[in-house]
Amino acid sequence: MAQKRDLFDDIIDISKDFSAIKNPLSGMTDALMGKESPDAPHWNPADYKEKPRANTLPCLVCKSDKSTCSACLDVCPVDAVHIEDGGIDVTDACRKCGLCVSACPTESFVSVKLAPKKLYDRIAAAAASHETAYVTCTRALRRMPRENEIVVACVGAITAETWFSILLDYPNVSVYLPLGICDRCKTTTGEEALGEHIAQAEEWAGEGLGLEVEPGDLACVKRREFERKEFMDKVFKTTGLAVTKANPVVAAATSVAARIKDHATRISQLEKSLNAACGVNTQKRRRILTQSRQLMLAALQQHPEKAGNVTVLQPECDYLKCSMCGECVRVCPTHANDLINGGRFTVEPTYCLGCGLCAEVCEPHALAMVEHPGEELVVPDPEAEKRAADAAKAREEAKKLKAEGKEKINALLDKVEKLADE
Repeated sequence: MAQKRDLFDDIIDISKDFSAIKNPLSGMTDALMGKESPDAPHWNPADYKEKPRANTLPCLVCKSDKSTCSACLDVCPVDAVHIEDGGIDVTDACRKCGLCVSACPTESFVSVKLAPKKLYDRIAAAAASHETAYVTCTRALRRMPRENEIVVACVGAITAETWFSILLDYPNVSVYLPLGICDRCKTTTGEEALGEHIAQAEEWAGEGLGLEVEPGDLACVKRREFERKEFMDKVFKTTGLAVTKANPVVAAATSVAARIKDHATRISQLEKSLNAACGVNTQKRRRILTQSRQLMLAALQQHPEKAGNVTVLQPECDYLKCSMCGECVRVCPTHANDLINGGRFTVEPTYCLGCGLCAEVCEPHALAMVEHPGEELVVPDPEAEKRAADAAKAREEAKKLKAEGKEKINALLDKVEKLADE
């Protein structure tokens, strides 16, 4: 439902018009003379690229020579990734596209710019403050991005779990890729990775991601509450006047910032819940949640109805074949596997990435990877359950008080009728 305009909106519009009148040319003179403002940022595609660092500890191939994983090797467009002698080498031939970061199931490649949680926060901040947010690559944009445009080296470097979280939390996010832009890109594997990740996320979410192909269709319109926040911040900086939190403008602005902060809090609480319930296996090894898995679990916790769209691979054990050697536990990159009660194999579904390494190293072939429903990934939220229980209790008490009040009123009316009859 559209919000009604008020005095603040009129003041904001007047201030914009006044700024335009005060400086009508707004740098037009410098542009006509071929000069650029010394303070203006310059477009440099290299600013959005980063050579990933390799971490051998979670790498499946580094853990066991029986691993058949080749995700990073297959996706690299220039064969810059080499894995040998238990180590990973990213050569200088690297195009810094980041595709290996999103392809690796155990997040063995680290890039600050492409860390799933950081990418989510960047996209969420743009989507929370603007009517539409766009995710694009350096080749598609070729200019300094506006506030609602998130630029990465290759859009294929964003994981399916990140897209899934964005789709559920911010439906006003679109991808901007002009027609033919991927066909002429030297990052030849990027388009396929992009298609796979977005298709997987859309299947999980049951919703489609927006796509823009025309530069003229890109809009940069701030949300009303965010624009009001900026105006009030400017008033405070200019005048030094304190603004009460009871002010509706400040309350609206606070809700925008709180929405982004709330997501990080949910992930933190989710980790605490899992750590308390099953965070350590019987070998005293702390289980590990990858960032992509954290995003997915947080999204399913908020939208459990979407779990039916999700299927995950998990190992199942044929106990008649199992020799209880413990090799499956030793090689698990997230320590999701365990042997309990005298050597019985178990797996924690929230931590299991479905990489299949445990099945590959199992000599008696007791383990097989089997599809499981996504409902197993829905982590109960104790705080939400407590709030729901408190709300239900309050409703019951209100209902009881209402019934008691009705009885007292009826009794009083009966007495009044008797007095009237007398």
